Amino acid sequence: MEIPKFHETFIPILNILQEGNPMHHREMSIKVIEKFYSNLTKEQLEKKTKSGDILIMNRIAWGKSYLKKGGFIEFPKRGIVKITEKGKNYVNKKLTLKEVESSNGFLDFYTEENPSKETTPKKIENASPQDLIDEGFLQIENEVQSELLDKLKSIDPFYFEKVILILLKKMGYGDFIETSKTGDGGIDGIINEDKLGLDKIYIQAKRYGENKVREKDIRNFIGAMSGDTQKGVFVTTSSFDNGAKKKAENAHHTIILIDGQKLTDLMYEYNVGIQTRSTYEVKELDIDFFEGE
Repeated sequence: MEIPKFHETFIPILNILQEGNPMHHREMSIKVIEKFYSNLTKEQLEKKTKSGDILIMNRIAWGKSYLKKGGFIEFPKRGIVKITEKGKNYVNKKLTLKEVESSNGFLDFYTEENPSKETTPKKIENASPQDLIDEGFLQIENEVQSELLDKLKSIDPFYFEKVILILLKKMGYGDFIETSKTGDGGIDGIINEDKLGLDKIYIQAKRYGENKVREKDIRNFIGAMSGDTQKGVFVTTSSFDNGAKKKAENAHHTIILIDGQKLTDLMYEYNVGIQTRSTYEVKELDIDFFEGE
């Protein structure tokens, strides 16, 4: 018996979850192995990836990720997995990678969560090893950013405000001041661009789930800035409707809008809320070494 490819774990995962009871993802993975892959050798079960993960657990994790994007399972809370009604309909069927990637839920995930860039996994024909590496890294980046956005939408709103200020500090802006949590007039933080605080940037952070930031939110933000500054940054985990974008664009102030996708892009770039799990070395022949042969 061979170690299953990640897409070959789709049906085993759905089978374990078919009763509909929420289950911790690690418990689910162990049950999948016990029921479907107990015939693997000890060596196969302990085989690791280049980054040090147990290979079969890694494959099941990617299977779980794809099923979530396709709407076959859901994560009701951190670390917990649950089958959806859609998933229950496929428990006793064959479910291929092509079917998952072409399902409405999978396509909706990429158009809704990542509307501004090309992130849908591609099938690369005649791919070079470098093409495969680049595509693999892109998929991992998308997965991390998706998890990051989900986390941002669930954390305490006050801590979310602090996360934004930490991000701006890492991006090279000056010291920040957190405003009081009551009566702050819609301002969540202030960035001092210079040491004396002569040039300020006002920050508004809205941790929304599905609701979009609307024109009135931008109008209130501008009003709260008064005459103290002409610069503001409005950040949300969701998105801005057309009215909000137009209001910010036509304002006499300089208002920068950062939606959920842009926010996770920046946090990924500046390593805020994420960490490097492993580093890969790609080596090539050193031609100069052999110049003197």
